[in-house]
Amino acid sequence: MDDALEFLKAAKTYYLATVDEEGNPRVRPFGTIAKFEGRLYIQTGKKKAASRQMHAHPRIEICAVGKGGTWLRLAADAVEDDRVEARQAVLNEYPGLHRMYAADDGNCEVFALENATATFCSFTAEPRTVTF
Repeated sequence: MDDALEFLKAAKTYYLATVDEEGNPRVRPFGTIAKFEGRLYIQTGKKKAASRQMHAHPRIEICAVGKGGTWLRLAADAVEDDRVEARQAVLNEYPGLHRMYAADDGNCEVFALENATATFCSFTAEPRTVTF
């Protein structure tokens, strides 16, 4: 898990894939990733389509590109954690979000990544897979 966290933090931007109401894939750039109580978390706003889609279809995939021709694919179940402590922990990692979100604003939402499989890929080495 820590390797995936480090990779995503270094990449800064990753791409989150969800499924919309009609079953179509939707991909968008994201940037929040944090570790709280031994789990990885992402953050979004409840008003966004990504939130509705993760609630309806919690299986998501994340893809990020690293240095030297490496990339990470991470498949997981996105499980909402509705505790203010979890929301605050993620926001603490990203002070720039404080102008848009507050842990108790009714819009900020965080999802724990559960049943995760992270595959680290490269053009020059065999893939390495970890689960958490």
